Amino acid sequence: MKLDVLFTPVQADELFFTGKTTVVIDVLRASSTIITALSNGAREVVPVGTIEFAVKVSGGIFGGQTLLGGERNTKKIEGFALGNSPSEYSKDIVAGKTIVFYSTNGSRAVVKAKYSENLFVCSFNNLNAVAKHLKKLNEDVMILCSGNNNFLSLEDAVCAGMLDTDHGELLINNGFEPDLKACAELNNTDVIPYYSGNVLKVLK
Repeated sequence: MKLDVLFTPVQADELFFTGKTTVVIDVLRASSTIITALSNGAREVVPVGTIEFAVKVSGGIFGGQTLLGGERNTKKIEGFALGNSPSEYSKDIVAGKTIVFYSTNGSRAVVKAKYSENLFVCSFNNLNAVAKHLKKLNEDVMILCSGNNNFLSLEDAVCAGMLDTDHGELLINNGFEPDLKACAELNNTDVIPYYSGNVLKVLK
């Protein structure tokens, strides 16, 4: 079993991931938010690569049980029900719902790796569960760090040091300090988001 790391999504194109087992990490905050949503009973998360596609996809094909979630440059997108703070994705809001999700880095990384044979989402929150599952699969693994606007993010690369990072400081300055604590919680869930059929669901 061999593990490789791509520190930003710009290092490979979509076809590079064909047939691979891939783990996407975006600690601050998409991975943590996706995991929280699924942990709190969201039916599925549909990651998208553009805001325009998010709006188009959410236009009724899920029978009214759809919420638009995500951010652009840390801020909730106008017209979206939810931003990218894990705390927004509480059970009473997301249970049973489909979340169409766009984020500056994380959702785009998932979409880029969509041709993977197995595609999982990881953060501090489910690190142990993902590690156990990968060990069971016993396949070579490509770890894709979402980065920050195509640059290396320390918190993604090592799942550590997030309070000292520029991205962490940016979130604090924009009023999202509680998100740092939520995103830093280690192994607080066994939920592993699994990408199949263009949506992310809880791996059974």
